[in-house]
Amino acid sequence: MQKPLTYLASLALAVSLAMPAAAQEEPGVETVVATVNGTDITLGHMIIARATLPEQYQQLPADILFQGILDQLVQQTALADTHKGDLPARVTLSLENETRSLIAGEVIEKIMAGDVDEAAIKEAYEAQYASQEPENEYNASHILVETEEEAKAIKEELDEGADFAQVAREKSTGPSGPGGGSLGWFGPGMMVPTFEAAVVEMEPGVISAPVKTQFGWHVIMLNETRKAKAPDLEEVREELELQVRQTIVQTNIEEITAKAEVDKTAAEGLDPELLKNIDWLE
Repeated sequence: MQKPLTYLASLALAVSLAMPAAAQEEPGVETVVATVNGTDITLGHMIIARATLPEQYQQLPADILFQGILDQLVQQTALADTHKGDLPARVTLSLENETRSLIAGEVIEKIMAGDVDEAAIKEAYEAQYASQEPENEYNASHILVETEEEAKAIKEELDEGADFAQVAREKSTGPSGPGGGSLGWFGPGMMVPTFEAAVVEMEPGVISAPVKTQFGWHVIMLNETRKAKAPDLEEVREELELQVRQTIVQTNIEEITAKAEVDKTAAEGLDPELLKNIDWLE
């Protein structure tokens, strides 16, 4: 009677040994992927290493990244094990700064993840859009040429009744030429200052005298003007929510710093040029 039991037990053991490791335990951040001189390298170490790579490297195929990161961590660990004696000051101080920065960043992340009051978003919207005087927007066309003489000749031709769009298609060197010189709608700051200044002074339907910019000479026609319409709240909600969160973070930073026991008197009178003494850390 013992033989069948022994056989079944041996079979169960063989099956369990043949099963993939992943089936026995799901991988996680503490999963050990390598050991170097008794020091474990975990999957978590590799995940962090990948996250800190420049974006272009993160786009590499996963199998290449996996092996490359693993090899790098193995090499770094092996090299670190060969270090004898105290760490240089630059390394110790860098580790302290990095720890301080990472922990502070974690606090900021928690603040950023907090709830945002709807009233605060509406208040930000009112301050940025609803309560401000609408800006003027302009719809204009232009003909761009290289010399003032060309521009003056074109202005004369237009004053005599030539079709602006047709002349633009024939003579403008700018990218808007094939479209009859149309620039569409634009607001303050969207054109170079000289061009914008000329447009602001014009009346709809008027054709300007030649205007010089760094691109050449322009003959401009203002088609129409309008008041810029404020966007709906939902259109800018994400932008406003980010602004509110950033304000909350800054407020928290100031409040936390104000409550901390800070004494900076030791820094008074020190020459700012001392920061350049990197050789002190050797």
